[in-house]
Amino acid sequence: MTQFREAGPDDFEQIMRLYRQLHPGDPVLRDGSDSAAFARILGSPGLHLFVLDADGAIVATTYLNLIPNLTRSAAPYAVIENVVVEETLRGTGLGKQIMAGALQAAWDAGCYKAMLQTGSRTPATHAFYRACGFSPDAKTAYLARPS
Repeated sequence: MTQFREAGPDDFEQIMRLYRQLHPGDPVLRDGSDSAAFARILGSPGLHLFVLDADGAIVATTYLNLIPNLTRSAAPYAVIENVVVEETLRGTGLGKQIMAGALQAAWDAGCYKAMLQTGSRTPATHAFYRACGFSPDAKTAYLARPS
């Protein structure tokens, strides 16, 4: 049995373990900047780091950002980032479960839309997001990075 909930301070190490599965090439930070960012996320209104907890083991996580907006009757919108399920448990429905929870949190906050981007070219990843209710045809995404 899994519980969808907001992450707490004691979840840092397990969430970072999942993030290393998502981005195995990322360096391990030893200066504390990752734990400081984690604390800022947990303490910031509108930023929600969600987990699926299976008897104390964090088996999935995602990050929901609620963004105030002046258009669409001042309804906020949501951006979902860093969706990751424990690699040994992928394909078991946990991804759909955490996405459903994150989307419900966005709708409960009055968001008029939720967006996400993926860098994956894997057809199964795109099929997963479509099955969660996302359309790849609604908007065009562009990405800039510092040079």
